[in-house]
Amino acid sequence: MKISKYFWNLNEKALKETKSILGDSQNQKFIPRIVTLLSRCQEPKEVFSFVSKKDFIDAWPKIKSYWRRYGQSPDFRNWWQTIYEQFLEQEGKKPAKSVASVYYLEVGKAIREARIAAGLSQKALAIKTGVRQPDISKIEEGRKNITLGTLARLCKILGIKRIELP
Repeated sequence: MKISKYFWNLNEKALKETKSILGDSQNQKFIPRIVTLLSRCQEPKEVFSFVSKKDFIDAWPKIKSYWRRYGQSPDFRNWWQTIYEQFLEQEGKKPAKSVASVYYLEVGKAIREARIAAGLSQKALAIKTGVRQPDISKIEEGRKNITLGTLARLCKILGIKRIELP
């Protein structure tokens, strides 16, 4: 597989260096380069011809963190998160859930239940709150961090007085 397919902006010397970087997860340039690769490639088989699955699994938390700060393709990031979780399942492990992600799930569940009880669609709620409908969906699924201001608007419109957290 040709690495230039994913790093079209690099010259020959940099392409050689990139192959070496992707083979060494301890290299300081590993995370930025793998984020570029993952955001441009939809074929796990191709990615894992450059990067070992073990390196991918071990580095995923750092990759995801970097990607959140600098990446432009959240849909790709979410897709690779699913790949990561599948690898962990194959090894009989479960991905660690952060305390925050448990809270996001509970807040999302409360918002979804209140929206449905109010007879609102996600689109109608989005219009009332000024939050995009895809973001309402992500909030309800516990996949989106929101500001206190957004949470307050949602709670006010939905009549939520209290959300119980574990």
